[in-house]
Amino acid sequence: MAGLLGGLIIALWFLIFDAANGHPLQTPGLLAAALLHGSRTPVALTGTAWTLVGEYTLVHFAVFAILGAIGALLIDEAERHPELFGTLLIFTIAFEVFFIALIMLAGPAAAAAMPWWKIIAGNLMATVGMLAFFLWRQPVLAQNMMGEWTGVVREGVVSGIIGGVIVAVWFLIYDVAIGHPFRTPALLGSIVFNAMHRPETVVVNTAVVLGYTVLHFFAFIMFGIASSILMVASEREPVLALGELVLFVWFELCFVAFVTFLDVTAVEEIGWWNIIGGNIVALAAIIAYFEHGHPRIVGRIIDRWEGLRDEAATQRSEAR
Repeated sequence: MAGLLGGLIIALWFLIFDAANGHPLQTPGLLAAALLHGSRTPVALTGTAWTLVGEYTLVHFAVFAILGAIGALLIDEAERHPELFGTLLIFTIAFEVFFIALIMLAGPAAAAAMPWWKIIAGNLMATVGMLAFFLWRQPVLAQNMMGEWTGVVREGVVSGIIGGVIVAVWFLIYDVAIGHPFRTPALLGSIVFNAMHRPETVVVNTAVVLGYTVLHFFAFIMFGIASSILMVASEREPVLALGELVLFVWFELCFVAFVTFLDVTAVEEIGWWNIIGGNIVALAAIIAYFEHGHPRIVGRIIDRWEGLRDEAATQRSEAR
């Protein structure tokens, strides 16, 4: 079941990606033609291409069913021998590399339709979905795998969702105010999925908005988990919580740099103040959530900072 779930997640991801590009089911058609029939040229969705889609779908789910079975066996064995959990990570990385190599061998048409980040993002989502299924069926597995880190990851996921929702609502309010609901995710999605370079021509459609929303929340959940790890570290050394601000600045710069790299006019279209404002509100909400779970973390940071300052002053006095 876990393998079939992972296969379904990737299939839906590719469907959203293809629909956003205006070519539904292009990916399975290309992969079937390249991997199963040795074709190196693009295919059109004719009656023959629909047959290719069906062929690839069967192979796709069969492969993921096998992967799910192997994953279940590894997890079952690792429960008795915890040192084998590293094998799961190696297995996941090996699958990513293997799939990317397949696309490279499939020819330029398949490689153009499936950029590396699309493959990695889809497989990561599938891996998370499969792991969530295993943890749901075997709750003790989380404790065996991560121990006390289980709560850290859970807290990170929740904080990431909170931040993602706030930024999404912020942009929605802005778009509604200017009379173009969902324009921002449609614009960003068009840049990511379609390499669109003319913001004034953006068209809001469900596939593009949904595709970008998936990436948006995935990025915020990763940010939330990293933030949660910093909060755990700050329980021992409160000053480390300042790393939250460094992480936020890094996250913000990566987003702006990525969008600017694809299309600098998009940042101007959305507005610097809009991007920074939404993310600052999201950061404040995330910090408030962590403050609830880690009482007085802000106060302890201030106390620790004053303590370090007093220690430095004392050392200077003694040096004189």
